[in-house]
Amino acid sequence: MRYLPRELEKQVVRAMRDFSAVVLTGPRRAGKTCLLRHLFPKAGYFLLEDPDIVARLRADPHGFLDAVKTPAILDEVQNVPEVFAHVRARIDRQPQRRGQWLLTGSQEAPLMQGVTESMAGRAAVLQLLPFSSRETSKVSLLHGGYPEAVARPGGARLWFSSYLQTYLERDVRAVTAVKDLATFRRFLALLASRHGQVLNKTDLAAPLGVSVPTIAQWLGVLETTAQILIVPPFYENLGKRLIKSPKVFVADSGLACHLLGIDSTVELTKSPFQGALFEGFIAAEIVKAQANAGRRRELYYFRDEQGLEVDFLLPGRGGAISLVECKAARTVTPSDAAPMQRLAAALRQKRPRTTSVELHLVHQPQRAPLVTQAVAPGVRAWAWRDFVRQI
Repeated sequence: MRYLPRELEKQVVRAMRDFSAVVLTGPRRAGKTCLLRHLFPKAGYFLLEDPDIVARLRADPHGFLDAVKTPAILDEVQNVPEVFAHVRARIDRQPQRRGQWLLTGSQEAPLMQGVTESMAGRAAVLQLLPFSSRETSKVSLLHGGYPEAVARPGGARLWFSSYLQTYLERDVRAVTAVKDLATFRRFLALLASRHGQVLNKTDLAAPLGVSVPTIAQWLGVLETTAQILIVPPFYENLGKRLIKSPKVFVADSGLACHLLGIDSTVELTKSPFQGALFEGFIAAEIVKAQANAGRRRELYYFRDEQGLEVDFLLPGRGGAISLVECKAARTVTPSDAAPMQRLAAALRQKRPRTTSVELHLVHQPQRAPLVTQAVAPGVRAWAWRDFVRQI
């Protein structure tokens, strides 16, 4: 498969100039290894899922690392967490040397525990997510952004089936002791049917016959391995009773479509899940843009008990806020922007020092170019690709 440039490349190169080590996290098969081997073709490469390498490293860590010429890539390093202490010792011997170690992992929580305990101040931490539409126009709502699905959309169904099987058998059991994989598979399908909804663990537990703590544990596994996107509510004292539970999305829209049994554009267009899938797709594109720029994730939603709801809020510099409403239709009307206008008025009243409140209505592209992007006072309508480009 031909290498496609990634937006995160600049951040990785900059981090290698400024830090002794770079830790690259992200879901399995997002392209972490491919990116690093492309940027640093002369770096040594060691996959810490290879039984021989793992055995050698555990039997004689000093001897193994002494033989490694830096810069070196240690792939899936969470499988041998004790390596962090040995890498830290080598960094501390020559703290002035930069760009020596490249560590990757697909299980963010165990990986970050090792970084926090052993590599604090010594390593830059970056996250690589599947392709965004800013990186390739082949990213789509139906097939998502995983490199294999993007490169061969005709084989996406088989790839997602294989990915789920591998993910279940390897990553899930590596993070927690899931005893009943069949029930966990049903949990994934059920979670996909709640895509874009406010998270209700009891609602998920009852049909599966498991406890709420079990659901919480399984959700933790999915978040740890970057398979789901949790969007918290926006807290602001606006004189309203707010919904305080997060929304949950399957992080990749292609995987969500597969779990919902949607295999074609025709099926997607007719699906009752199209709106939620489009909303989750835009959420993922926003998060990818933030991660690729090296920024922290800042994405919220708003809903109160009176029914006022806005899909997303993005805090900006100087107190600015962007409100985003997602519509899976090609046609948008002023009424689609009404919730954003109501929330914007409340925010301006509560936050008189707010620099600005921008209102964006994101929709499917029309076949004919729009005559104007103005859909209502202060509201700008965007075809989704145009919106993503300017994030």
